[in-house]
Amino acid sequence: MNWDQIEGSWKQTMGKAREKWGKLTDNDLQQVAGKRDQLVGMLQKHYGIVRQEAQKQAEEWARSLREENQAEHEAEFHTARR
Repeated sequence: MNWDQIEGSWKQTMGKAREKWGKLTDNDLQQVAGKRDQLVGMLQKHYGIVRQEAQKQAEEWARSLREENQAEHEAEFHTARR
């Protein structure tokens, strides 16, 4: 998923962020609202990491969501063709 998609589906995606970063509270995640820079800031604050590391983690997470989403679509496609 790209960040526009993450932001657009934040209520559904928020649970996955909570699984990944357990130190973030529901209030933190609501403030993030799917915005990359907000998430990076929260990661820095709660995990005590530098901005570059927080950005890396956020991008890796977004990539994993994209790959997961792609796998789901491929599975639906193959199921529909049967």
